[in-house]
Amino acid sequence: MLELMAITGVLSILMTISIPAFSRWVPSYKLKGAARDLFSDLNKAKMTAVNQMGECAVVFDITNNCYRVWSGGTNRVYDNASGDDVLIKTVNLTEWGNGLRYGNGNASSPIGETFGDGVTFSSNRVVFDSRGMINSLTGGYVYLQNNRNGVYAAGVQGSGVILLRRWTGATWQ
Repeated sequence: MLELMAITGVLSILMTISIPAFSRWVPSYKLKGAARDLFSDLNKAKMTAVNQMGECAVVFDITNNCYRVWSGGTNRVYDNASGDDVLIKTVNLTEWGNGLRYGNGNASSPIGETFGDGVTFSSNRVVFDSRGMINSLTGGYVYLQNNRNGVYAAGVQGSGVILLRRWTGATWQ
């Protein structure tokens, strides 16, 4: 009985020490997960456009803190979610935890020219064509931040190359 009480005491002390560290780790983990999910959805949109030989778009809704992936439908042209466009997926950033939103957090320099409203794509959307490329030479980025001001950026270059970067406190990696 004495040994059981000693083990329980040691476990209690370890839990008391580890809970604060765990609570600091969780927001960063959720931000990284959301950024990777966005990176995967950008790749999915690109591959869907190539596979269907048409357009596929990712539309970012800053106001409602979400984004949607759209296929061009039977006419293979994305025309602003009207007509025959098909909604493939909706992602609400709030599902990743409180405080996750579009923004540049503590990042002091943007990857491109500006942070904008957290999305630097024209009209807050990126449209992939049947070759997996986008209709912008410069591309753009989407910045995600959490309530601890950690920042990730998912971007697409004009050639269709999709990138994921993390702000380290001094540079983008």
